[in-house]
Amino acid sequence: MKRIVVGAHYGLKDWLAQRVTAVVMAVFTIFMIAAIAGGAVSSADAWRGFMAHRLVQIVSFLFAVSLFYHAWIGVRDIWMDYVKPPGLRLTLHVLTALALIGYAGWTVQILWRL
Repeated sequence: MKRIVVGAHYGLKDWLAQRVTAVVMAVFTIFMIAAIAGGAVSSADAWRGFMAHRLVQIVSFLFAVSLFYHAWIGVRDIWMDYVKPPGLRLTLHVLTALALIGYAGWTVQILWRL
């Protein structure tokens, strides 16, 4: 089977997206470690107060969206590389996308129900 590549940057967008989302997740992790080490979350009430800040909620949601998009690219590539029957691959793509969209909705519920 011959693969026709259109354009000079085949796969570059996905490669770059994975790197950008990884950086976002790393920065968030450092932010959370600093908050925990600084005592911002020393008790359940302090944690609730910390997470109630709008900026923390937005940054947490950005982390979650980055995580889900990062996961989508990785899992999608696994399905494309190792699952050969097109029907099964499409089913797995749809199920993966629905799960990640559901997780994003669940994240919104968790972050803004405080």
